[in-house]
Formats: sequence, structure tokens, C-alpha cells
Amino acid sequence: MVGDASLLIHGVGGLADAGPGELSFFGHPKYLAQVASTRATAVLVPDAGNVPLREGLAFIRVATPHLAFARIAQLFHPGPKHPPGISAQAFVDASASVDATATVMPFASVGPGARVGARVVLYPGVFLGEGAEVSDDSVLHPSVTVREHCQVGKRCILHASAVIGADGFGFAFDPETPAHVKIPQTGIVRIEDDVEIGAGTCVDRATSGETVIGRGTKIDNLVQVAHNVRVGALSILCAQAGVSGSAELGTGVVLAGQVGVVGHIRIGDGAKVSAQSGVAHDVEDGDIVSGSPAVSHRSWIKNHSALQKLPALLKAVRDLERRLATLELDEETTLP
Repeated sequence: MVGDASLLIHGVGGLADAGPGELSFFGHPKYLAQVASTRATAVLVPDAGNVPLREGLAFIRVATPHLAFARIAQLFHPGPKHPPGISAQAFVDASASVDATATVMPFASVGPGARVGARVVLYPGVFLGEGAEVSDDSVLHPSVTVREHCQVGKRCILHASAVIGADGFGFAFDPETPAHVKIPQTGIVRIEDDVEIGAGTCVDRATSGETVIGRGTKIDNLVQVAHNVRVGALSILCAQAGVSGSAELGTGVVLAGQVGVVGHIRIGDGAKVSAQSGVAHDVEDGDIVSGSPAVSHRSWIKNHSALQKLPALLKAVRDLERRLATLELDEETTLP
């Protein structure tokens, strides 16, 4: 630490809005000016690199300021505590199992044979279908739906209006009727431990077998995960991404915002897909791809750079065409 180690910290905040007695963090050179102007009492800074000292501001050197800030912020904001018990305005089927330490708020519904683990919190309007399971320490925010027989692991967070286990989009076309004939979606969704799923996100049940969201994966708002998709552990799916049926995402995959993934392909471990890309083919482990259709990020940069030069190139071609036409005309007029 650089500065007065006896300073008291009572909260956390960003560099721009933190005040006296609060801790902030510095993790990117673009925010260096904010270090100079922040009103925070102490700032987490990287071990490597120089940050100009400032009187009255303490620096705490850590390997990863953003990570350290996240862990410290959790200490100051542990989240609300809810008294255990089942509200008189909730519906719990007689055959359901609800742990005595769980909280079931008004207008939540727990269906036949459903199981609710220890210290689970079900906010108002949550619906658990027949045989659904929510394991210990998970929190389901208002109007979350977990359909029949789907499973939610331990320490999961499902934000408002997420839908787990709606039917997958499966139809067979009958040209004689004609009609789209529904294929029964008889599988489930299995969400492993420590998963967080954003508001309005839909994870569809499998046609048969399982749709799987792997351990520690974080899914943003308004994401669509189709039937029989398997998402590996510790992956990140950003807002408005869509993953089509039976696609497989490996461990630690990152899909940026509005990425589309076609069905029946594999995106390898540690691969990253840039925003608004369309992935139509397998992606190898560790690759970074961009564009639609997605190509290697390096190729996309070259292609995008060339595209910016296209107007000048078109102008040059037109100029050459005019000059060639003039030369041809001059040649014709000078022939005997």
C-alpha cells in the first residue's frame, strides 16, 4: 500500500462518483485522468505500471484491480436477507418439497413434485412446474418460470422474467396438408451450479435429453438458447445473442452482443466471437472470430480496412476507365 494505512473505508464506488471514505479501482489507462480528480479515499491499482501519486489518496497495489474491487464490493453489498417461510399468498402443491430455510414470496407457485432447496428465494410470481428442482442458495427473481422437470443448480441467480424450459422450436413440414407439425419437446433444461441468467432470457427444453448450461456460466439479458444446446462451464453470453438448436459451446466461450450461432456446430474452448457476428461453421479452440459470416478476427480486420478504401478504389477505377476511353478515341481518330 502507498499512503496512510489507517484510513477508514465505509463503501465503494467508481472513480468518477466515489466520495471520501470510499474505495475505487483503476484498471485501464483511459481512466488515468479520473485518478487525478477522484474524491475517493483509496484506489486499487495494478502491481505493474506507474500511477502518479497524489496527496490525500492512498493506493493499494493488487494483481487485478477489477477482481479485487468485485470481491470487496460484495462485502459492502451482501444482498438482502429474506426471512424463511412460505407466504400465505403463495401456492405450494401438497406433493412439493420446500426446505424450511427457503423463502417463498406472495403469488409464487410451486407445482406438484417440485423441490426447493435450502435458503432458496422465490420472488413474487415465480412459477415452478411439475417436478422442477431449484437447489440450495439459488435466487429466482420476479416472474421467473422454470417449467416441468427442469433443474436449477446451487447458488444460481435467475433475473426477472427468465424462462427456463419453454418448448424448443421444433416442427416438421407436411406438404400434403400443408402444415407445420409440432415435434413434442420431451427433454429438460439442466442448469449447473453458480450460473446467472439475465432478465427476459429464454433457455428452451431439449427435444429429447437435455439442454445444458455449464457451471459458472453467465448469461446476459434477452438471450435465446435453443433446444439441445450445450454451453460449457465459465462461458459468457452477452445481450441479444442467439444460439440455435444442438450447437455446442465449449468451456470459457465468449459470445459478444447480438451474436448469432447456427445449429449443430461447435465453438471450441476459450473461443471468442465479436459483437454482431454470425457463426455458421465450427470455431477452433481459442480462436477469435468476427463478421457475418464469421472469419478469423485478423482476416476481418483486413477485410474491414479494405472496405473503407472501397470508395477511393471505385473512383480510381472510374478515372482509369475514362482515361482508357479517351486513349481509345484518340487512337481511332489518328488511324489512316
